[in-house]
Amino acid sequence: MAKNFLPAEYKRNQNLKINHSYLVEQFANYSKIFKEIEKVVKKGDYTLGNEVDLCEKNFAKRTGAKYAIGVGNGTDALLLSLKALNIGPGDEVITVPYTFVATVGSIVTAGAKPVFVDIKSDYNIDEKKIEAAITKKTKAIIPVHWAGRPCEMDKIFSIGKKYNLKIIQDSAHIIGAKFKNKYLVNFGDTCTYSMHPLKNLNVWGDGGFIITNKKALANKLYLIRNHGLKNRNNVEIFGYNSRLDTIQAAVANYKMKNKLDNITNKRIRNSKLLDKLLSKNKNIITVQRLKYLKEVFHLYHINLKNLKTRNDLKNYLIKNNIDAKVHYPIPVHLQKAAKYLGYKKGDFPISEKMADTSLSLPVHEFIDKKHIYYMQKKITSFFNRKN
Repeated sequence: MAKNFLPAEYKRNQNLKINHSYLVEQFANYSKIFKEIEKVVKKGDYTLGNEVDLCEKNFAKRTGAKYAIGVGNGTDALLLSLKALNIGPGDEVITVPYTFVATVGSIVTAGAKPVFVDIKSDYNIDEKKIEAAITKKTKAIIPVHWAGRPCEMDKIFSIGKKYNLKIIQDSAHIIGAKFKNKYLVNFGDTCTYSMHPLKNLNVWGDGGFIITNKKALANKLYLIRNHGLKNRNNVEIFGYNSRLDTIQAAVANYKMKNKLDNITNKRIRNSKLLDKLLSKNKNIITVQRLKYLKEVFHLYHINLKNLKTRNDLKNYLIKNNIDAKVHYPIPVHLQKAAKYLGYKKGDFPISEKMADTSLSLPVHEFIDKKHIYYMQKKITSFFNRKN
């Protein structure tokens, strides 16, 4: 029987001093947020209340979008985008196998077929391989902006225009990022965001956003997320119940006003320092940074030479109170759930290599220089010990 495995995960990781989870520290001064929630409670507008309207305006401004639609979570943001764009049974959607399962799960839930394209060494979709995967059934591309690094969106956008394909950007990791100094919403139909507790912009549960610059599409999404209701008594189309909770909107509004800029800037500073320190280690491979990309570092990855070295280093760092993690050890095309798609080991060699060699290090806003230098010291000592 399937069960809730998360409490055991929380317990296992909570005692590490340099941790990926930062929620206790981030919300230690929760009294200010409670005051915002108290306003919601006193008004009684728990469902699509005033805080949601304000949150949508704030989020649209943050992302350079004309329209922002608050939804239940990042997975729903993907699914509702697919439904609003009339993508379903008989259609194919191109995406990557190196992603959290929600990207692919949303395609399957919509009734469409996921078609995979391999990634590059920066973890993002290889735009040069997209055209070879396009068939008469292809209706959309879902590029995943992995770990806070934008994909090559000008090239992907051009492919979409050439073949009349919809572009839904999985932007769960990438609030605040830009491509060639442009907001990502300018490169396609929708961008979808998650406000899961471990995202850069996070709330006290689940929450998500869809942004778009297309008025008709936005209007359809506003309907779909709330049962298709035009008003209290009239149903325009059949839809879903995927509303951004008003209490979570209050948390998000507080975070956008008071916290998000510091969170983003600290992650960037920490990642740049790690880049500088780890670039000196010949045993470590880091991602090449490009000046025209503004990365926001939801995750910070390093790569090792092979699976054994990655796992040995991971275990060594954990023993030394560093919460090193693997995101993720099994690409989606090799998961049991994807067996029916017919893919096999070796089909997407870069994704498979990254799954075997990648390691994530904490870079959130509660990591400071002493933690960064400590991580570098322990990584160096690991390889000195081996040599």
